[in-house]
Amino acid sequence: MIDSKIIEVNNLIKDYSMGKQFFRALNGVNLSVNTGDFCGLVGPSGSGKTTLLNIIGALDNPTGGDAIVMDKSVNSLNHKEAAKLRNESIGFIFQTYNLLPVYTVFENVEFPLLLLKKNKTEREESVMRALEWVGLTDKANSKPNQLSGGESQRVAVARAMVKIPRIVLADEPTANLDAANSHNILKTMQRLNLELKTTFIFATHDEKVIGYLRRKVMLNDGKVIDDINLS
Repeated sequence: MIDSKIIEVNNLIKDYSMGKQFFRALNGVNLSVNTGDFCGLVGPSGSGKTTLLNIIGALDNPTGGDAIVMDKSVNSLNHKEAAKLRNESIGFIFQTYNLLPVYTVFENVEFPLLLLKKNKTEREESVMRALEWVGLTDKANSKPNQLSGGESQRVAVARAMVKIPRIVLADEPTANLDAANSHNILKTMQRLNLELKTTFIFATHDEKVIGYLRRKVMLNDGKVIDDINLS
């Protein structure tokens, strides 16, 4: 793997107001992630892992500190610049598949490329390549309601990967899947990580996911309490 920092988190703090009080979701988090990492933010519900993932993905802003993502300070990005960073360089996979029900599998995977204004030929080639990665070329014309849960999550992986992003952020991606489908999804993501050098960061407490990680960052009460190299 290329040993170069793609993400640098410095003394990150995130507060949420709760009436006259506030809840501190992140409390001085420091973290570096290298290009090509296959890394998990691991901890119980409420430990801050999803909040950290959202700030790294420029979906949320910290209260204090900063996250440097691909040499860009999340704090300094305006709405348009944050959207540009996400559209061009970051893929997202969520526990709910978030597929658009009125569109086909092909059209769901194609959507990120429309935002990038790719031409039709580029889009078709990229979508079919992504569906081939997840073994779903035969489902290109199916609608989401014709898919199983495992197939829907594989479409979500294809959609995240279709633009070959530098970073993929996956929030509990196996939460709604049985063991067999979970392992299928995780092996696919592991292979894409190795082949494309895409950096994967998971937020999870699923032992199945943890078994595939090469690095485990433990969070509790908004703090990093351990950082373990598993490779």
